[in-house]
Amino acid sequence: MILHILNYSTWKQTLLDGEYAPSSLDSEGFIHCSTTDQVLGVANSIYKGKSDLFLMLIDEDKVESNVVYEDLYDLGKLFPHIYGPLNIDAVIKIVEFPADEEGNFKLPAEVLG
Repeated sequence: MILHILNYSTWKQTLLDGEYAPSSLDSEGFIHCSTTDQVLGVANSIYKGKSDLFLMLIDEDKVESNVVYEDLYDLGKLFPHIYGPLNIDAVIKIVEFPADEEGNFKLPAEVLG
């Protein structure tokens, strides 16, 4: 399973469009994703204090576009990137991803097991 952070209005639009193709697909050529071990670092550095966020849980085996693990920013970690639109049937579910009182994120129980 790989994860992607998005807001609920974007998810609703994805359901209408039939696939997920965020602006990063045009600007960078891929959709940023994380593993379960990486997502908190991403969330707490980029999205700290933001609300209305959800985690998209993705079955990597069902993704029709290429999934490539790479370290594009010299972080010493390989992150999963989806090179093309994401087909909706690869999404296992989306779960709420609220920040706590200090603006930090914790993994929801649905992600842990």
